[in-house]
Amino acid sequence: MDSRTVVFLADSEDTRRLGATIAHAIKPGWIVTLSGGLGAGKTTLVQGLLAEMGERGRVRSPTFTIVESYLPGGVEVHHLDLYRFQAPADWIDAGLDDLINDQTILLIEWPEQGGTFVPAPDLTIELEIRDDSRRATLSACSPRARMGLDSLDIAAANEADPANRDSTP
Repeated sequence: MDSRTVVFLADSEDTRRLGATIAHAIKPGWIVTLSGGLGAGKTTLVQGLLAEMGERGRVRSPTFTIVESYLPGGVEVHHLDLYRFQAPADWIDAGLDDLINDQTILLIEWPEQGGTFVPAPDLTIELEIRDDSRRATLSACSPRARMGLDSLDIAAANEADPANRDSTP
């Protein structure tokens, strides 16, 4: 996989499948940011990712709680949603730095709301609504993300219409 890959998603099931595929690459210590407008599929992707990791409970959007924590397969995963931040410094006020370590995975929705307080990601996922479908752009931002994603068959997450897949460097 190049450091940047574009995947076309026909529906929410494709979005969940992409999340499940990504789950095979991420490891403790990773920071993954998810960007996109309201309804773009950020939480849906996280639901697929966590389900594939072994989470059997309900995966909710942390819009009002800021953080939802899970322990799928014994790995601590924190799902953050910064949408309601009034200022980037809310990151510090919420104590989110305490969640960063080599034993946890952070999945951060609306990272732009946290400004420079949000740590550098290993992987960015940008979701975009396109008419009645979605487009996901995955960008590996660290060597470990490039290595992890190279081992994946991202096309399998795009089974609905593999001809729609495009990969760009």
